[in-house]
Amino acid sequence: MVWVRFSCTIAKDPSVLMSPGSDPTLWQRPDSFSRFGKFGGKYVPETLIHALSELESTFLFLATDGDFQRELAGILKDYVGRESTLYFAERLTEHYRRENINNAVAQALLAKRLGKKRIIAEAGAGQHGVATATVCARFCLQCIIYMGAQDMVRQALNVFRMRLLGAEVRGVHSGTATLKDATSEAIRDWVTNVETTHYILGSRQALEKWGGKPDVLVACVGGGSNAMGLFHEFVDDTEVRMIGVEAAGFGLDSGKHAATLTKGDVGVLHGAMSYLLQDNDGQIIEPHSISAGLDYPGVGPEHSFLKDMGRTEYYSVTDEEALEAFKRVSRLEGIIPALETSHALAQLEKLCPTLADGTRVVLNFSGRGDKDVQTVAKYLEV
Repeated sequence: MVWVRFSCTIAKDPSVLMSPGSDPTLWQRPDSFSRFGKFGGKYVPETLIHALSELESTFLFLATDGDFQRELAGILKDYVGRESTLYFAERLTEHYRRENINNAVAQALLAKRLGKKRIIAEAGAGQHGVATATVCARFCLQCIIYMGAQDMVRQALNVFRMRLLGAEVRGVHSGTATLKDATSEAIRDWVTNVETTHYILGSRQALEKWGGKPDVLVACVGGGSNAMGLFHEFVDDTEVRMIGVEAAGFGLDSGKHAATLTKGDVGVLHGAMSYLLQDNDGQIIEPHSISAGLDYPGVGPEHSFLKDMGRTEYYSVTDEEALEAFKRVSRLEGIIPALETSHALAQLEKLCPTLADGTRVVLNFSGRGDKDVQTVAKYLEV
């Protein structure tokens, strides 16, 4: 049985997707140096240390502040429409036998508490940028989105949305003009304007739907935030299988992919230690994916930790397989998925034949596919 969950990148409420019987000793939260085991850390310029310390202390305070939590919960319910629906994909189930706004709202409120009225963010596929622009419009905050010039072409619809919402979208032409370069430029901005600027970095329903917890969780992994939004509450529960799906691009042996956890090595990029695509000299190897949101040479340190401790399985899917899944789900369910999500959906072709009948699979939908139709149209004849 395949259920789809429309993306939520944070899971602060312990009742959201909570499962009973968890062992709280298994999963170690970040230590005082922001590390998950050896991964993570604060490999940043000294200029940013004060801002990071201020952010951490304010976050810890607000996490238990009743007034802040009530304000956040009210906005998420009335403005965002949370919680997202857990939807049974009936025809997709037969074949094998909806965003980042939650995170952005919380961070916008946090920025207001910090007294910072200028918001910056990076975007690849543009979903995170649209979410950030949306909350900035809602809370009267200045918004600047950095986006690779190549991704701006691929994601022209989301660029228009961001600008319509009042955001300034700054194209980055250096390097490969994709997500890595946009992130680097956003960090440079933050270092320069740290005093005035906040950088917004990219369910209980299971019990209600079928009276139990899911058996398998599946999500795409680029930077990894959407997957952690799904996995977070189940990490301690080893009865729940967790699967992350990376972009294999033209193939793992082609040199043109973004399968960081599958083919990468440990290194430091954008302030944290994690698995990276790099050569023998430690220089970043440029990634490739048909999906702008997965076209990144690194991954969040939590995923690296989960990989090394053997808690999560990571696989990879090619551009061609993702495109076939894009078309399949559109026709079977009437849902046009994002190309990022299509990678996770493609993994079902390999996963479902290995599962027993009645296995409950929850797959995270990390975005809608309307932003990707122009890209897909170049490859598919429908």
